[in-house]
Amino acid sequence: MSSGKVTASNFQSKISINQYIWIFLLVAGVALAFFQWEGHQGFDLWDEGFLWYGAQRVLQGEVPIRDFMAYDPGRYYWSAMVMSICQDNGILALRGATTIFMVLGLFIGLTALSNSAKKQNFLFWLLSAVTLAVWMFPLYKLFDVALSIALVASLAFLVHRPTGYRYFITGVFIGLIAVFGRNHGVYGIVGSLSIMAYLLIEPSNGIGPLRSFMMWSTGIIVGYLPILLLLVAVPDFALAFWESTRLLIKTGILPLPAPWPWTVSMDPVFTVEAAHGILLGCFFIVIILFGILSITWVIRQRIQNKPAPHVLVASAFLALPYAHYAYSRADTLHLAMGVIPFIMGSLALLLSLRPILKWSLAGLLCGASLMVMAPLHPGWVCFTSQQCVAANIGRDTLIAHPNVPVEIGMLKSLSEKFAPNGRNFIVTPFWPGAYAVMNQKSPMWGIYLLLPRGEAFERAEIERIKTANPGYVLVINSALDGREELRFSNTHPRIDQYIRDNFERLDGYTPDPVYQLFVNGKEPQ
Repeated sequence: MSSGKVTASNFQSKISINQYIWIFLLVAGVALAFFQWEGHQGFDLWDEGFLWYGAQRVLQGEVPIRDFMAYDPGRYYWSAMVMSICQDNGILALRGATTIFMVLGLFIGLTALSNSAKKQNFLFWLLSAVTLAVWMFPLYKLFDVALSIALVASLAFLVHRPTGYRYFITGVFIGLIAVFGRNHGVYGIVGSLSIMAYLLIEPSNGIGPLRSFMMWSTGIIVGYLPILLLLVAVPDFALAFWESTRLLIKTGILPLPAPWPWTVSMDPVFTVEAAHGILLGCFFIVIILFGILSITWVIRQRIQNKPAPHVLVASAFLALPYAHYAYSRADTLHLAMGVIPFIMGSLALLLSLRPILKWSLAGLLCGASLMVMAPLHPGWVCFTSQQCVAANIGRDTLIAHPNVPVEIGMLKSLSEKFAPNGRNFIVTPFWPGAYAVMNQKSPMWGIYLLLPRGEAFERAEIERIKTANPGYVLVINSALDGREELRFSNTHPRIDQYIRDNFERLDGYTPDPVYQLFVNGKEPQ
């Protein structure tokens, strides 16, 4: 093969066991530093509570999606496994589980990048690890960011040497990743099929496209076996799973307009907030441009028999699928889960540049990432505001926004007065963390009811409420995203009316009128 031929060796270096070890120690140190910085700070009854409650229920033998509204099962079983080992179902144990997953994601990402480096450089890997880690926010969403990193690495593994074995292993990775998030599995399939087409431009091995596809497909089935086994072996899981998939496709995610940089309000004095807004908008633009330009470039390189870094190739074909996710609800949190192909591809490209350009652009990328994401991290929020206070969250003590201990105190007070001795209660449509804090089961399947689900769903939930006979119901009747149609009374009118007809409304027990308290005069059976 001529020197100009497309080969993996052009962008591949052999790394030793010792290098694997120090990369692992490096990422473990970065993850530990982040956990020490903010693992005990901040708390969210909403989304973090959604994961925490589910992990607690898995520890009690319940099945995600079937027994309670949930993300894909993998993240719950992972969290429950670590919490079980720690013999602790508290919030810090959950955060420890996500931090371990962060280490795995960073290790896989840096290993993939290091395979493209002609020589290893500790400072560059440290800068890369910090750049990736700062996007791993919030803690309960570490799974999604780590999965996107692993997906880039798995496709880069295939591009490096597209043998039958690697098609199979890549498929296994995609299937396993889908166990933690179906959307990641879909993006992996789209990226893989695109790369298969890319590899056909200049075939570099003897394996044909049909055999490649079969090996890859078989790998996906093997990787997805945990879900396939649940579908077959667990009663009623298949029906719940297909229904959740149908609703996910039908309803999607509540959209938000993209925060374009030119929409940022500019005061006479340029502020840090303005800089943050402009950079945020720029990232939304860059992820699209990167997807288009990188695909064009790597295809051109392939046609001309010129090499391209395999991590960059993988990132190129995942950039637009993940940009779709970022734009599905165009806020910083969704950007964090959609920006990873751009970050990984950029780091891979920097490895081939001259030192002055490499270090300048790596510093710029890290600085821009910190500017956009650091202000959202609870460690930074508590440090800059100086307003965070101690809050007892179950058996753990965290430092959080002053509202958190007020809300937790309200829940404990209401339970002591209206649902003593472990009696059921309901908090809806948000705050699934209320059940996790009190270590109790939700009477309703729907622990996070954002969007209308139809009459049949509401009737089923009403029957569950009747059976549970809760001591009180706390309705958070706020207009999500400022949209009146997204109040609980409008999204789930039958459940709302049932509560109003069968429970007594009491005022004066909650710190905010949006928290509507209804108490049950019926004694528990």
